[in-house]
Amino acid sequence: MGSRIGSSELQRFITHTEGTISPKGVAALYGRAEMLARLPLGLQRRIVSHARSEDYMGFVVEPYCTFLAYEIRDEVAATRLLPPGYRLIPTAMFADDEPRACAILGAFNVHASVFWGARVELYLIAEDTRTGMLTWVICDYESNTINYDPGQGFSASTTDRAVVTTSHAGEVIVDVRSRQRPNALTMAAPLATGAMRPLDQRLWVDGNLSVDYGGRLEHADSVPFGLVFDPGEMTRALELPLETVEVERNTFGADFRADAPFSVACFPYAQHFLTTSYPRASPIRDRRSLEDAVRSLAAEAR
Repeated sequence: MGSRIGSSELQRFITHTEGTISPKGVAALYGRAEMLARLPLGLQRRIVSHARSEDYMGFVVEPYCTFLAYEIRDEVAATRLLPPGYRLIPTAMFADDEPRACAILGAFNVHASVFWGARVELYLIAEDTRTGMLTWVICDYESNTINYDPGQGFSASTTDRAVVTTSHAGEVIVDVRSRQRPNALTMAAPLATGAMRPLDQRLWVDGNLSVDYGGRLEHADSVPFGLVFDPGEMTRALELPLETVEVERNTFGADFRADAPFSVACFPYAQHFLTTSYPRASPIRDRRSLEDAVRSLAAEAR
C-alpha cells in the first residue's frame, strides 16, 4: 500500500525530524540523566511527569537496522512478561507469510533528541485487548547510551560492547553484550543475498502506533505510546535468507523462544520518527490519521 505523503512533504518531515536532534543537546542530557539515575525511582517518575518538553522529539533509526523474529515455544512464560490487558497474537514480518506467536529482536543505531548510540531491544508482539491495537511490547534492551523506561527509570550505558555496523564486504554485523545481565547478541549476515519484500502492514504500521513496556521495564502507571512516521518507510525491507544469517550467540528471551529465527528483516535506509520524550498516550490509531499527522507536521515545518 502506497503512502499519500508526497515527496516534498516527506522531505520537509525528515528535515524537521532531523532538526530536532542536536549532538550538543544529547551530550548535555547524558550527564543530567546519570544524575537523575541516582535518585529514588518514585522521585524520578515525579520529575518525568512534571517535565516540560516539546510535543515531539526526533528519533532516527539509521540504515541497516536488523530484526530477527523467533517463534515462541513457551507462551505461558512469554505471557508473564506482558502488562495486564495484553495477549500474544500471531504475526509475520513480511506480507503473506505464516503468522506465528513471536518475539522479535531489533538491533539498530539511533540518534534522537535525548540519546545517541546502539541498542538491541526484545519485543513481544501482542494485542491490547482494550483497544484492539497490535502492540510492540518492549520487554528487555541493552544500550551503550542513556536510557529511560517506566520500570527502572534513568540509566547510563548497560553494555560492555555495542557494535551494530556494516562491512566493506556488504555484511551487517552485530555484537552487543550486556555488562549487567546475561543478554548478548552476536550475528552477521551478507546483505547481497537479501531481496526487498513487502512488509506486513499491521505489524509495521499499526504496531508502531502502540508501543508499551513489559517485563522488568513495566510500571503500572505507564501507558502505550505511538510513533509518528511516513508509513511509506514501512512498505518494504530486505528479507535475509535464513541460511546466510549466522547467529553465533543470542541469549535474549532464550527461556521462551525457539533456538533459531524464522524470519530476518533489514532496512537499508534511515527511518524517521517523531515521538514523545516519555511514554504518553497517542490519539493516532490508524494509517489515515498517521498520514494526516505527518502532512500537518510537514506543513508546519515550511
